[in-house]
Amino acid sequence: MIKIYGMPTCPYCDYIHEQVKGRESEFEYINIGENIRNMGAFTRLRDTNPVFDKCKDIGDVGIPAFVFEDGRVSIDPADAGLIEYGEADACSIEDHKSGRKGC
Repeated sequence: MIKIYGMPTCPYCDYIHEQVKGRESEFEYINIGENIRNMGAFTRLRDTNPVFDKCKDIGDVGIPAFVFEDGRVSIDPADAGLIEYGEADACSIEDHKSGRKGC
């Protein structure tokens, strides 16, 4: 199972979350804003994994973040077989704001 760290106020995370709804046997979506335990788990991951170095350098949070069963960490949705927000098959910010499903 792939763990996904994200939060609903992030349009990139929201887009990913819509793709994995109903696929709970493959993905576990962890809302880091839901409680301090989730935030702490993500913060420890972000503070110790070099995958997040560029994110930290540019002031980005680094979500959505993907943790695979083998312990590998990625910030690239394609690694999990998902479509990244902003790709040709993704919706626009305006679509997201207007409530388009999957955005």
